[in-house]
Amino acid sequence: MLECEQHILYVFPGQGSQYPGMGSDLCDDYAIARKVYAQASNVIGYDVAELSFNDPEEKLNQTRYTQVALLTHSIACLEVFRELTDDRLKPAMAAGHSLGEYSALVAAKVLSFENALKLVQKRGELMGAHGEGEMSVYALDLDTIRPIAERYHCAVAGYNLPQQTVIGGRPEDLALVEKAVQDSGERRRPVRLKTEGAFHTYYMVKAAQYFRPVLDAAEFSPSEVKVLSNFTGTYHESDPSDIKAHLFFQLFHPVKWNSNLQTTFADGIKMIIEFGGGIGAASDAAEKRPNLEGITKKALRAAGHEALYLAAINTQSLKQAAGFVRGV
Repeated sequence: MLECEQHILYVFPGQGSQYPGMGSDLCDDYAIARKVYAQASNVIGYDVAELSFNDPEEKLNQTRYTQVALLTHSIACLEVFRELTDDRLKPAMAAGHSLGEYSALVAAKVLSFENALKLVQKRGELMGAHGEGEMSVYALDLDTIRPIAERYHCAVAGYNLPQQTVIGGRPEDLALVEKAVQDSGERRRPVRLKTEGAFHTYYMVKAAQYFRPVLDAAEFSPSEVKVLSNFTGTYHESDPSDIKAHLFFQLFHPVKWNSNLQTTFADGIKMIIEFGGGIGAASDAAEKRPNLEGITKKALRAAGHEALYLAAINTQSLKQAAGFVRGV
C-alpha cells in the first residue's frame, strides 16, 4: 500500500480529445489493450479498432462514434496501467469531464465496461440525432458571460475554471454573443467548438428524455471509490437511482468541472492521473498532451494546492507513469 494511496484521483477526458490513430500504439505493445478493443467491438457491433486507428469513413468525430472510441481508449489506458503496476494503486476518487464521467464510473466499478459501452453508444446516437447548435469557450468568469449569453438565447454549458466558461447555442446566436463581448471591450476571442450540438444545455433536453429509459434499465453497482458528478460538482451518492438521475441531468446542465476539482482539493488530493485521449497538432500518439492537464494545473495554482499530475494516455506516458508508481 502506498502512503499516498488514499489521496489519488483518476481523471478521464471527454469529447475533443479524440484523434485518428488513437490507441494503435497500445494495441501494438499490449495484449490487454487488444483485449479491450476486441471486447468493445463485440459489444458495439463494429470494429472499434479500425474506427480509432484508421477512421476510413471519417466517422471518428461524429458523436455517436466519438464517445465509444474515447471510452474504449480510456479503459485500454487504464487496463495497461493496472497491468504495468500489478494493480497496486487504488484511487480514492475518480472524475471525468462530460463523457469521461462514464469512464470514471467504469474505473470505480460502478459500471461494467460492457454496460458503459452500451450507454455511451446510445447517448452519442441521441446527442447527435437530436442535437442542435455549437459551443464556444470564453476566458471569462461565469457572472460576466452568462447574462450576455442568455440575452441571445445561449446557455452556459460548463464551468471549467473561474476564468473559463463554455456556452452553447445556435451558430448565429453565438456570433451575436461574440460581437457583444467584443463591443464590451474584451479583446480575447472565444474558441468555437465544432460539435454536433450545444451539449449540456437546453438543446439536449429531447436527447435526455429518450436516454432516461436506457439509463433506468442499466445495471449499476456500489463502489468504495468516490466518483464526482458533473451535474452537482460533488460526489455521487451510492444509490444507483441517484447516479442515474444525475447522469440524466448532466446531459442538459453545465459541467461543473471546477467544482469537481475544488471538491478533490478540499479532500487533500495529492496525485492526479489522467487516462485516455490526447490533444495537439502532432499526429504521433507519443507527442499528444493530456486534455485535462492544463485546466487542472491552473485550478491547482489558483487554489494554492499542490498535487502531482501524471499522464497515462499513450505507450510512452504509461511507461513513465507506471515507472514512477513502481518506484514509490
